[in-house]
Amino acid sequence: MRTFIILFFLGTTISNANVIWSKTGHRVTGHIAQKHLTRKAKKAINDLLDGHSLAFASTYADEIKADRSFSKYSAWHYVNYPMDTRYEDSAKSEYGDVVAGIEKCKQVLTDTNSSRADKVFYLKLLIHLIGDLHQPMHAGRGEDRGGNDIQLQWFDEGTNLHRLWDSNLINAYGMTYYELGDELEGSITKKEIKKLQEGTLYDWVHESHTKAAEVYDSVKTGEKLRFQYAYKYNDLLFAQLQKGGFRLAKVLNEVFN
Repeated sequence: MRTFIILFFLGTTISNANVIWSKTGHRVTGHIAQKHLTRKAKKAINDLLDGHSLAFASTYADEIKADRSFSKYSAWHYVNYPMDTRYEDSAKSEYGDVVAGIEKCKQVLTDTNSSRADKVFYLKLLIHLIGDLHQPMHAGRGEDRGGNDIQLQWFDEGTNLHRLWDSNLINAYGMTYYELGDELEGSITKKEIKKLQEGTLYDWVHESHTKAAEVYDSVKTGEKLRFQYAYKYNDLLFAQLQKGGFRLAKVLNEVFN
């Protein structure tokens, strides 16, 4: 993975504190997953999305944030609980979280009584939430809002730890979602893919929570970060995007087969 070349760096400003893997990140996971759908799953998804790709649908859950009637889904983008604990043992938010959101989406999609409109809506949410699950800062601490309150400098731009992992690093790399998706999808064997897809939803959130601890330890508040940080942590960034893509394929194949 270190053989990737850092092409250029861009300062990116995002005002919404609850942003996710940036549009590029979500489209990477969708692009990877698209290539690993079974024939049956691909047909069902193609019908529900009116021929649009997973990458195209992957940002829908962010887009609806502009409509307050969808505000009840905002808490589904993340989960915060104390470090060194497991999700299963943590107090659950009354508003839900990314794990509960994923489970609800799967329930609707596998219910034969669900309307087509509901299946379309929750499929789009599911595509997005699996991506969110693999951004470490979406499984971080509640007291700093998943790193949103940890202020940093990214080159000469102000940012925070959450935004750094949502967008600064991935946008700085300079690849389009399909270029990066193709690289990450094509650099792994079938055996390695199967290994990445092992485990349950609870295992995956615990893994992201563990990675969050590593990310928290990677910076000091107010620190000015440059090329060295990207060089050190791009491997983790790419690994999480890769896992998100292959695991999204697994979940969708299970739902639609």
